Amino acid sequence: MTAFSLLSGLALGPVVGLLATLAMDRVMPRLPEGTTAPRVAAGVLTDTPVDGAPERLATWVHYVAGVGSGLLFVGLVAAVQTALGVGTAVALAVAGHAMFALMVGFFALVPLPRARGLARQRLSRIRRDWALCAAVYVVTAALLVALAVGA
Repeated sequence: MTAFSLLSGLALGPVVGLLATLAMDRVMPRLPEGTTAPRVAAGVLTDTPVDGAPERLATWVHYVAGVGSGLLFVGLVAAVQTALGVGTAVALAVAGHAMFALMVGFFALVPLPRARGLARQRLSRIRRDWALCAAVYVVTAALLVALAVGA
């Protein structure tokens, strides 16, 4: 695969992000704290306790972040290919690991510590469930990019 052009990356990224977010949505409700992450973000944005965070805002934040993350993932793949001169499989593996670390690290270090109304004993379950959801997102995104470029 050659590196994405700016236009193709801008077109592919949001589609990959949306589809990966929809895949994540299949897993979230099956986990004890799976659906808490979007409410954490909404709670932080509105300065309300997580359990009282606006559901509609949580949904919007979830999908906007998912679509934006798709752009970031496609950009990472292209950057890895360009910088390292590697093929699709290696670029997807490197970008996938980086994306997973960014998703989990950002959530665990920025919104989660600022969330109100969470019992301390829930925090590790929330982080674990978010990590599982992020893994589903990244694997799905990598498969979609591989399919899109015929790898």
